[in-house]
Amino acid sequence: MTAPRVPGAQLRHGRLSLAVSFFIQGAVFALLVTRIPAIQDRYGISDGLLPVFLAAVPVLAGVGSVATEHLVKRVRPSVVLRSAQPVVCLALLAAGSVGSMGQVAVALAVFGLSVGALDASMNMLGVSLQRAYGRSIMLGFHAAYSLGGIVGASLAWAGAHWQLSLAVLYGPVVAVVVPLALVVGRWFVDREGAGPAPGADAPPAAGAASSGGSVSMRLLWPLCMVMAIAYIGDSTVSNWSAKYLQDVLGSSEQLATVPYNVYMVTTLLGRAVGDLGVRRFGAAAAVRTGAVVAAAGFAVVAGAPGAWAGMAGFTLLGLGLCVIVPQTFAAAGRLFPGASDTAVARLNIFNYVGFLVGSPLVGALGDAWSYRGAMLVPMALVLVALVYARSFGSQQARYGDRHERPCTADVGRGSNEL
Repeated sequence: MTAPRVPGAQLRHGRLSLAVSFFIQGAVFALLVTRIPAIQDRYGISDGLLPVFLAAVPVLAGVGSVATEHLVKRVRPSVVLRSAQPVVCLALLAAGSVGSMGQVAVALAVFGLSVGALDASMNMLGVSLQRAYGRSIMLGFHAAYSLGGIVGASLAWAGAHWQLSLAVLYGPVVAVVVPLALVVGRWFVDREGAGPAPGADAPPAAGAASSGGSVSMRLLWPLCMVMAIAYIGDSTVSNWSAKYLQDVLGSSEQLATVPYNVYMVTTLLGRAVGDLGVRRFGAAAAVRTGAVVAAAGFAVVAGAPGAWAGMAGFTLLGLGLCVIVPQTFAAAGRLFPGASDTAVARLNIFNYVGFLVGSPLVGALGDAWSYRGAMLVPMALVLVALVYARSFGSQQARYGDRHERPCTADVGRGSNEL
């Protein structure tokens, strides 16, 4: 049975609206994580209790991702995203506005559950649109997320500089982004109807798994490992770059805030042009290159004689890690063309696994050994991605000029078929 065709203009609107959704999520998440110390002070959360709060968010996000896997069998991913994004934004506002520790715990729990659903459904739609276009566009969506993160972190800096309360900082932002999320949600594009389509317009790419509705974890496992490794590296930068520069490399407190901003900027730049590299050289080559560059970044950080050399290492890390996560989601969609929503939801869990493992791992090794030595561990782990890179190239991962025009035949299938 032939899937209904979606006009090219509608696909372009869907692509732009999804990019805006990624941007909003990047800004909202940055506004939360960069103001954790202020949340701790506002509610009197002790240093011993804070890790429990911080760990609960990714754990519950994993639960939300698992729930989304089952939910999209009944409703389209666009419906999940339209519903989850306003909840995430309102949970952010609640985290800065409620009156007690118990209430902020509930707000963060809601944030975690809804952000898991949001992350999963957002990437499901990204994979769907990439298949419809027939060329790499996933890095562009994640570039929008990085840009949102830079904007959110800048707003958080301004709030701290002007000593704004969390409610005053978050309130205007939420007042803008919630209506924006609801408006752009009207143009999301995904499959019509529910349930697997009885036929497919094109056979799966060479090397892809069966187009049926099941997902083999044995085949998905290499991508899960790469996803976790990428987020171990990312969480190392976000949680330890400032401390490393100040305590190990002897920088000033002000200079210690720069590496993460540099990392976010280079991540944005790498993702902004990364789709061109994937189209030219293929996803496997892009992932291999990213892994080598990221490992070189960790090596420079570990051996840096001073703060500026350390910042050069964090710059390399942004350029290396930026390509891996978007291409991992895209590879899951190619590997399971008939069950990509399920594959993306399961893969998304390892986002949170890497986040949970990375920060404590580096901290424990730093305390027991040295922080320079601790940086060699994520360096070694990111090189493991080279072993699994063939999982990115066993499908139709290279896009040529013949795909420059959107292919509209793939959008409009059942909820488990992209």
